[in-house]
Amino acid sequence: MNDKHAAVVLDLSANGLGIIKRLAERNIEIYAFDTEKSYRIGKTKLATCSPCPSPLTEEKELLDVLITLGKKQKHKPVLYTGADDYVIFISKYRKELSNYFLFLFPDHDVIEQVLDKQRAYNLALKHNIPCPKTFIIKNEDDMKTAIETLEFPCILKPVLGHEFRKIINKKAILIQTAEQLQAEYPTYQQAGDLIVQEIIPGDNSCFYKVATFFDENMNLLAQFSLQKNHQFPAQFGTGAHIVSKTVPELFDICLPFFKAIHLKGVAMAEFKKDPRDGVYKFIEINPRFWLTHSLTGAAGIDFVYLYYLSMTEQQPIPHLVQKDGVKWIYLVRYYLTYLTKRKQEGMTLRDFLSGFKGEKEWALFSLRDPMPFVRSAYSHLVNAWKNKRKEK
Repeated sequence: MNDKHAAVVLDLSANGLGIIKRLAERNIEIYAFDTEKSYRIGKTKLATCSPCPSPLTEEKELLDVLITLGKKQKHKPVLYTGADDYVIFISKYRKELSNYFLFLFPDHDVIEQVLDKQRAYNLALKHNIPCPKTFIIKNEDDMKTAIETLEFPCILKPVLGHEFRKIINKKAILIQTAEQLQAEYPTYQQAGDLIVQEIIPGDNSCFYKVATFFDENMNLLAQFSLQKNHQFPAQFGTGAHIVSKTVPELFDICLPFFKAIHLKGVAMAEFKKDPRDGVYKFIEINPRFWLTHSLTGAAGIDFVYLYYLSMTEQQPIPHLVQKDGVKWIYLVRYYLTYLTKRKQEGMTLRDFLSGFKGEKEWALFSLRDPMPFVRSAYSHLVNAWKNKRKEK
């Protein structure tokens, strides 16, 4: 392997740390950046870490930081990210950054489409992909149509989740009644545009993800699918305990779709299987490495390494067959989800402990540097305690 190129990772969440861990196993030199709060929790001995300006509010300053680093490198570093803020930033300044870094993203208009939930749903429907009933409310008539069509409870989701969560740290808002929707929609709308959507029945295990890596010429270099077991928060959240699982039907849906929209680079789509009709229904697309991507390495398809090889023109062999049954566990989130489900859904301690059986990939823990795991667990537990006090 030619490892003369360093790697630069923009993101020190569990997502970015998963990228760093995989690269460190290959003894690749790594530089990692994130904004101050994320840097304090996620900084790791496995990389040269620094806080950086915000990609949302300090674009020019962040660009200067990266270009300064790039100019010091003998060979162009490979640029990675696991967060939408940085995806938008890199895409926006791709011309300037490509002079100093190696990376592969879809065209900017494709990125804007798939990160905008309203446009992404329209795109999916255009390609005959089933979706949950979804409404945009711009006036009283739209509100009336949504109320008459939807069954309650339903959910509010931000159109641009990465921007909405900077103001209101929620992935979705549960709406129990039509009266609540009418009362709360204007308040949440102040934080960003929203869609109103039906809730597809079924527990966390009905969620599936499909990931792909297409090269510049839309040749498929990697594919992977997984099933959620638990997520955090338990109702509307991100993965806490998942398992690698080949789902051919979803490859049949996603591969033609991604090719049609030229979704090159690394991307992931989420679906929920509707128990009412057995149909997989589209939830969202992320044009980047996703939270649980580190499972791919344990399951025999290392997206992080394949991306490095491809960007440095080392012609990786396509990896299209995965090992099923490998678990990915974000320990503190899995524990907090268990506490919630123990009360609401009857999840027992035995159920919780059985989740550790078999081959595993830990989301954060690394014997080479356990401190990001310790800091993240502490932060999650403190926040859970504060939220519990607020509820009293």
